[in-house]
Amino acid sequence: MKSVALNHPAISVRGAMHVAQTPTSLKAWRLPAWTWAQSPDPAVDLMVGMTSGVRLCFTTDAAAFCLNILETGIQLAGTPRRPVTFELYLNGAYHATAEVVSGHTIVVNPTGPSFAAGTASEVRFDGLGSERKVVELWLPQSAQVEILGLSISNEAELHPSPEALGLRWAHYGSSISHGMEAKGPSWTWPAVAARALGHELTNIGLAGQCHLDGFVARSLRDGPFDIISMEIGINIIGADTMRRRVFASALHSFLDTIREGKPDTPLLVISPIFCPLLETHPGPLVRDSLAHYGQTERPHSAADGALTLVESRAIIADVVTRRQRTGDVHLFYRDGLSLFGAADEADLPDHLHPNAAGQERMGQRFAAEHWVKG
Repeated sequence: MKSVALNHPAISVRGAMHVAQTPTSLKAWRLPAWTWAQSPDPAVDLMVGMTSGVRLCFTTDAAAFCLNILETGIQLAGTPRRPVTFELYLNGAYHATAEVVSGHTIVVNPTGPSFAAGTASEVRFDGLGSERKVVELWLPQSAQVEILGLSISNEAELHPSPEALGLRWAHYGSSISHGMEAKGPSWTWPAVAARALGHELTNIGLAGQCHLDGFVARSLRDGPFDIISMEIGINIIGADTMRRRVFASALHSFLDTIREGKPDTPLLVISPIFCPLLETHPGPLVRDSLAHYGQTERPHSAADGALTLVESRAIIADVVTRRQRTGDVHLFYRDGLSLFGAADEADLPDHLHPNAAGQERMGQRFAAEHWVKG
């Protein structure tokens, strides 16, 4: 095997809005670097650095290649560490999976997170054949990854991958879209939909952190995207960060910002999927165990304007309808229950997050009734 500089011109990173790339290090983030100064919570930075939907791409005739990586994964105390999974596609077809567990770990405890240091590890793929092929390596959706080295077969070469031909799709959302529960990084529901539709995905699903932040709206406004979608509401209600008075106004402002730079870009707003804990009961949610969520009892919650999912869906639909009536013919609405409804509840093992089967089914349903044709 021979080493290849990580800033080799043939190596590209797709699905990220900021990439730090040197000869000996490569790391990707899903929002631009300027947003770091506006991040209100360390958890935002953690989620932005996780590589959901990010792909390492190049063309090679190498029969094998190896990455030296240092990953930072998540573990709920008392439960197994979330798998850190890499998925290899060759010429657009799935080829192999590799998992690592030796990197740093952020342990989520009832009293707060703790950090356990780990070590670097290797991700190796062999038996790839000596013919030239397009490599697309999906990086883990549930971890941050720093690539520290790349080696390929001694006689092999690297070449740039063909230019992506699909629509450049940015999707913003919560943990539902982040997809840590998916069976692998190419099986989050946005990834399943993107592969089915032939779109080039940038997944800005941020677990716990979808709160209509202005820096996200500006990133979508200024990014190189052909179509944009957003799955909103569950984090706002689950964390009880807005009331009825401000929710619609905040959504209008978020959409206004995007429309400043993309007045004609197809834009889809998706209301929350089914969550039995919040359908008619306001947040905030609490963990009743490390693996499950529960409700918080709040006297007078309706009187103080607290939101439920039922109310939020009506508000989101109304916002979209009002904007359509005033001339935004490129704005669309989709009821989240059409992607994951009450009949799917068996695939909510923690009462909040769809499991791997639920993620895949959501992607299939989204692709089957897509709002943009061609």
